[in-house]
Amino acid sequence: MPPHEIAPPRSTITPGPRPAPSVVVLDYGSGNLRSAERALARAGGDVTVTPDLSAAAAADGLVVPGVGAFAACMAGVDKLGAGPVIAERVAAGRPVLGICVGAQILFEYGDEHGTVTQGLGLIPGGVTRLPATRVPHMGWNTVAPAAGSVLFAGLPAGTRFYFVHSYAAFGTGPGITTCTHDVPFVAAVERGSLSATQFHPEKSGDAGAALLRNWVGTLSLV
Repeated sequence: MPPHEIAPPRSTITPGPRPAPSVVVLDYGSGNLRSAERALARAGGDVTVTPDLSAAAAADGLVVPGVGAFAACMAGVDKLGAGPVIAERVAAGRPVLGICVGAQILFEYGDEHGTVTQGLGLIPGGVTRLPATRVPHMGWNTVAPAAGSVLFAGLPAGTRFYFVHSYAAFGTGPGITTCTHDVPFVAAVERGSLSATQFHPEKSGDAGAALLRNWVGTLSLV
């Protein structure tokens, strides 16, 4: 710098807070939308409930909810044409979270009352009736989180989540969290950008809120 030249002042402007990640709750006629919307907003997401597939494709995170029957939920997804959008997000490593039957339809098939319905095929295996003495499995239950789980990070052993279902997927392996209701079944799945929970985090109080915060926290990392 030449003599007597005054250095420009350093900027005192500090970066503002990062915007909340955008989250779309896919409205394909399944119900269970507003409680998920509120819970995800409390978890830090900028949440929109919409059937708009362009918005679903563009969002930082996509949530696929679902209640009722596997076949009815798949019919709603097919009518909307949402299957390819969900699959393309997963293939591109962009986050998707399925909840309850919205988690079940991510599997290859659902077998209800002897009728087999094709699912989205994003998770190996199928969904069948719980072979338990008391069905539906309704209420609070503990889970055994997968090793290195992101969804359950920071949650102590014995944490309970709220379930209501008569059908489930079965199996173990990397990324599989299990729960036991007479028999062990799949309570959650984490496979790269794809996450799924059989239980309802939006109805699971503080535990569900912590899990959703964990998931929303991953959206800024993608």
